Amino acid sequence: MLIDTHTHVSGESYKDDREAVLARAKEAGVGALIAIGSGYGVARNLEAVEFALSHDDVYATVGVHPHEASEVTASSVWDDLRKVMDRGGEKVVAVGEIGLDYHYNNSPQEKQREVFAQSLQVARERKLPVSIHNRESTKDLYDILVSEKASDFGGVIHCFTESYDWGKKFLDLGFKLSISGVVTFKKALELQDAVRRLPLEGLVVETDCPFLSPIPHRGKRNEPAFVKHVAEGIAKLKAPLTYVDVERITTGNAVDVFGLEKYREELERPRIAYTIRNSLYLNITNRCSNPCTFCPKFDDWKVKGYYLRLRKEPSFEEIVREIGDPSKYDEVVFVGFGEPTIALDMLKRVSKWSKEHGAKSIRVDTDGLGNLYHERNIVPELAEAGVDAVNVSLNGPDAETYNRVTRTPYKENGYEGVKEFIRECKKRIRWTQASVVTAPGVDVEASRRVAEEELGVQFRARDYQQGVG
Repeated sequence: MLIDTHTHVSGESYKDDREAVLARAKEAGVGALIAIGSGYGVARNLEAVEFALSHDDVYATVGVHPHEASEVTASSVWDDLRKVMDRGGEKVVAVGEIGLDYHYNNSPQEKQREVFAQSLQVARERKLPVSIHNRESTKDLYDILVSEKASDFGGVIHCFTESYDWGKKFLDLGFKLSISGVVTFKKALELQDAVRRLPLEGLVVETDCPFLSPIPHRGKRNEPAFVKHVAEGIAKLKAPLTYVDVERITTGNAVDVFGLEKYREELERPRIAYTIRNSLYLNITNRCSNPCTFCPKFDDWKVKGYYLRLRKEPSFEEIVREIGDPSKYDEVVFVGFGEPTIALDMLKRVSKWSKEHGAKSIRVDTDGLGNLYHERNIVPELAEAGVDAVNVSLNGPDAETYNRVTRTPYKENGYEGVKEFIRECKKRIRWTQASVVTAPGVDVEASRRVAEEELGVQFRARDYQQGVG
C-alpha cells in the first residue's frame, strides 16, 4: 500500500464527494492518509481531527500554518490547540503543517519565525514529529530547526522541491523528505536530480491535494488516489528499483516517522526471502563474523523496507517455501543481515536446490572470512553448489583501515584472509567483485586499486547509507 502523508481532504474542496474520494483512494492502493489541520484558520484544525476520528485509516495533524501566524496573539491559542490534540488522541500524529512562507508573506516574517519556534516547542512537549512548510525560506527554516534541536523529534519536509544539497542537509538533521506531484513535472529538474541521488530510505510521498496534481492529472483537482503517480515518478528516477520498491519503502518510512503502529506488524514480519528490483535476496542467518561500525542493524533491522531480524534460523523447508519459484528472478542472492557462509551447509543446500529448480544465477555477498571461520578453503564447495558470483567486502585498502571499520576478531589475519579468499574466488567462481562501504575514513580510490590492480577483480563502492541489497 501507499500512505499519502499530506492531504487537505477534510477541507471544502471535497465537501460534495469526500467519501467517494476516499473510496477511490482505497481502490488505488492508498492504505492510509494524513489530513492536515492547519491552513484554513487556526480554529479549523478541529475539522481535520474530527474527520480522522470518524475514519479508520485517516490521521490528522494540528498546527499553525505560516499564513496564519498573525492569528497567534495570545498563549490561549496554544491552549486551544492542545485541547484539539487531546480530542484527537492517537489519531493526531504530527504538529503541522508549520514553517515559513516568504513567497506570500501573509504574516510578517518575524511573526512567522516566532510562531514556528513556538510550534516546534509544542511538538517537543507532545513528543510528536512535525510537518514542515517551506517556501523561499530554506535557510531561515533550517537554522530554526537546528536552534530548536528539532532533530530530537524529526518529521517531514512537506512538498520538498529543493536541491540535492539541501535535501541531504535535512536528511542529516533527521527529517524525511515528502515528495509531491511536482516530481512528475517536466521542468522540475532540480527536484528530479535530488530524488535520483538521495536515498529512497529518506523519502515519503504525498499529494498535498487538492493542490499540485501530478501528470497526467495536472490542472485538475488533486486527490489521494493520485499519489500512485508520485510513486511512479520516483520509481522512474530510481530505476532499476521498481514501483513496488518505492511503495514498500516509502510506506515503511511513513509508518516510522508518524508512528502509525497499526501497520507496523506486517512491516516488521521477519523476512527470510525479499525482493528488490527483480533479484531475490535470502536472509538465512543473522550470525556475523564482524561487528562492523557501518552496519545499519545496530540502529535498525530494516533494509529497503524489509525487516530482517530473524526469530530463529530458518529450516531448509522454510527457506524453499519462501523462495517459491527461483526461475522468476534474475538472480538469487545470499546476503541478509548476517554472514551467509557461516551457515555454509544451508547455503550450499539451498543453492543446489535453487539451481535444480531453474535459478538463472546464484550470488553470495560475503565478508570473505569463510575460510578463516571454517578453517579450510570453502570456495570449491561454493562452486560445486552452483554459486556463479561472489561479492566480497574488502572494506579498505589496508589492514589498519579494515580492522578499524570492521572491528574484526581475526585481528592481523582478517584483511589478508579476505584478500586470499578473493584470489580463490577468482580461480573458481565465474564472477568475483570486491567492494567497500563508503564509510568515513575509508579511502575508496586506494581500495579500488587493491581490487583492480593487485587482486584483478571488479570493484564496487557501496553507499554508506544504502543498506543490504
